[in-house]
Amino acid sequence: MATTIELKRQLADGVYDAALARLYGEQAVPAQRARYIGAVDGFEAIYGPGREVTFYSAPGRTEIGGNHTDHNNGVVMAAAVDLDIIAVVARTANRVVRVKSKGYDKIDVVDVNNLKPVKSESGRSAALVRGVAAGIVQHGGKVGGFDAYTTSNVLGGSGLSSSAAFEACMGAIFRGEYNGNDMDALDQVAIAQIGQYAENVFFEKPCGLMDQTACAVGGAITIDFADPAAPRVDRTPFDLAAHGYALCISDTKGSHADLTDEYAAIRREMESVAEALGQRHLREVPEKEFFAAIPALRKKVGDRAIVRAIHFYADCRRARDLCAAIADNEFERFLQLVIEGGHSSFEYNQNAYSIKDPSTQGIPLALAVSQHILAGRGAWRLQGGGFAGTIQAFVPLDMLEAYRAAIDGVFGAGSCHVLNVRNYGAVQMTPEL
Repeated sequence: MATTIELKRQLADGVYDAALARLYGEQAVPAQRARYIGAVDGFEAIYGPGREVTFYSAPGRTEIGGNHTDHNNGVVMAAAVDLDIIAVVARTANRVVRVKSKGYDKIDVVDVNNLKPVKSESGRSAALVRGVAAGIVQHGGKVGGFDAYTTSNVLGGSGLSSSAAFEACMGAIFRGEYNGNDMDALDQVAIAQIGQYAENVFFEKPCGLMDQTACAVGGAITIDFADPAAPRVDRTPFDLAAHGYALCISDTKGSHADLTDEYAAIRREMESVAEALGQRHLREVPEKEFFAAIPALRKKVGDRAIVRAIHFYADCRRARDLCAAIADNEFERFLQLVIEGGHSSFEYNQNAYSIKDPSTQGIPLALAVSQHILAGRGAWRLQGGGFAGTIQAFVPLDMLEAYRAAIDGVFGAGSCHVLNVRNYGAVQMTPEL
């Protein structure tokens, strides 16, 4: 552990360069060095200079397959990306957590003596801090106070899971500061489950577990939620550069902020189908039994719930097939499956745009531009919660600049982000990383 003054000197002298390269790539080291120094400056401006601090980092994520399947115990493929939230943290002697996030005026203040939901915090970052603390304790861990300054380049409200990254980061802080980074009692999957608990119960958003798992674990992973209490997580080798491709996440400048009810409707409707067939989740209903019951289901749950269930079964299968295609080095098959999943999300899951404002269709527009520019090469799909936010594209390297120019030309400069898969999840950031 070092003081803020010592940390800035170490960063400037290159002590952290190797760790930064592992998280962000060699070319990004100078920019990340400056970013971390700026974060320490931000901490000092709020909490004062000279305090002993530690760095923490948690990545955003991109979904590759299994759109809205996790909350019904399905299968997904996802990857952590090299956009992240970083935190400068000083442990305190009391049991009060203070978190100041760059770009926000208010400091979130949470007394972790109270680990029950606070209604006035619903929908706010303070709810996530309190919920993560409560989850840590429920998993047998310890919690206490700290001061933190965070800065994030995970696009908020855009489908890269900024909230899950925040939850994973808070979990890593509690684990590191009060539990000795105990990876047995509080492993990465436990941190993910704690984040979901915080978001469901304290923040009051009915999310699944995919986002938190991808952010907490890192790398390219498949997740099977047949047993949500112990999801099976497998890392999948995934080297896009070896195939001559880049991963592009394009921000259509639409926000997820007012769409919670539309997300909730997907889960609610899928579960209504399961309930009508005597189960709680679709994963518990055999696909053949579901299709045979469609005539009766129409009267009970409505057509949209049925077509969303059709998407669930097909996209769970696709998530497994995506993993197999990568493992078998069948990259063209992988790209075709990505496109098929995108069509299923648009046509059956129906989360390409919000019915509240059908004149605003940033995601369909970005997909149409992608299809036009790539002209049969690569792949493109909506990703994340949908309705607004970002799309994903796998773009041949020889077309990358043309693709970026086309997306930026429609949605504004800097809308197209060229990313890498990050092999680290939520971590305490040290020179020895």
